[in-house]
Amino acid sequence: MKTKSLLFLFVLLSFMTFAQTKANPDDAAIKKSLTYFVNSIKSKQIDQAVSCIYPKFFTVVSKEQMTQILNMTYNNPFMKIEVQNLQFGNIEKPELISGEYFSISNYFLKLKCNVSSLNDDMKKKMSSALTAKYGANNVKYLANEGSYLINATMKACAVSKDKKAWKFVILEKEYKSQLVKVLPKKVLDKI
Repeated sequence: MKTKSLLFLFVLLSFMTFAQTKANPDDAAIKKSLTYFVNSIKSKQIDQAVSCIYPKFFTVVSKEQMTQILNMTYNNPFMKIEVQNLQFGNIEKPELISGEYFSISNYFLKLKCNVSSLNDDMKKKMSSALTAKYGANNVKYLANEGSYLINATMKACAVSKDKKAWKFVILEKEYKSQLVKVLPKKVLDKI
């Protein structure tokens, strides 16, 4: 009897452990699409990156403006930003809302921002802006290179109609009021 009880307990614990470690089957598709988006930015393929953005977002910021913003950010000769690393955090199970699936995806980027061509005043402003946005512990100045190394904790909402092709909206609290026109309230409440 004792052996059967132990065997039952072992099988039960095995099932519970497997159920907890089993990845959300949509994670792979979301990670693949998000990796494509980040790699497009990394390789300076801005039009390709813009094609990864959720189309409803362009009701708030036009496609042309978004392309211009990304070009100014990642193709700026005065401040070179290099995406060095992408890691994934928690990816929520997609939720069906009004015919589309929404999943909040957390990820981490390591960025290198070369500011060596900026004057001292602009470097100070850049330092303040980066520290305010990412936190003092996540921004490190490399004086010998004239660059900032940034550990950026990011959040995006992945959206799909079929759970295969995912588009993204970058989620930042300061833009929440604009995202009201783009994302359902249930998703916005999680920002």
